[in-house]
Amino acid sequence: MKWLYILAGLALYVKILVMPNPELDVADLSMVQAVVDDSGVPNALAGIIFRNRLYDTIFEVVVFTIAIMGVRFLLADEQPSKKVHRFTDQPSIVLARLGATIASLVSIELAIRGHLSPGGGFAAGVAGGTAIGLIAITSSSKWMQGIYQRWRAAMWEKISVLVFLVLAAITLVGFELPHGELGALVSGGVIPILNVLVAIKVALGSWAVILVFIRYRGLL
Repeated sequence: MKWLYILAGLALYVKILVMPNPELDVADLSMVQAVVDDSGVPNALAGIIFRNRLYDTIFEVVVFTIAIMGVRFLLADEQPSKKVHRFTDQPSIVLARLGATIASLVSIELAIRGHLSPGGGFAAGVAGGTAIGLIAITSSSKWMQGIYQRWRAAMWEKISVLVFLVLAAITLVGFELPHGELGALVSGGVIPILNVLVAIKVALGSWAVILVFIRYRGLL
């Protein structure tokens, strides 16, 4: 089997040496401009995700939701861990919470400006989930669970999914909000709203998974 890997690596190396590098076709750049014009946002990737390939994005959100449900289902029969491992030394706590502050600010920036610059709802949700994870490894699990329940995070997660699906269905039918001025914060029709909804969904879903792992495994 090792020789098979070596031969595959050599074949890939020969392919890189023999085959020429693809040349950039300047005419292809017109497609990017067409996406920007159709979506009304400078970030062509956001236009593709939330407009041209909105079907794919819908199912990505659904798959993420099913993954969260799967984690809860698979660990539901296990006994909660008696000991939760977390950072207790002050330098680690300070650094983790500083990182959480930075990650949360980045999350907000990516969510509200993801249609204008590189970023978007999924990246914003990952940054938000990272911030929550950094807080979780330096705080009491009961305190984290109490905040999760007090702010009804599970309910808001479900609401964000439902609103996203409704807005996506309306968009796919053919109804769109005015695009506004290209490059403005309030522009791109429904795309900025979908960005924020996805960010909320991913961040709150990550929070739920973190709490489940802490409860049943004692660590992240």
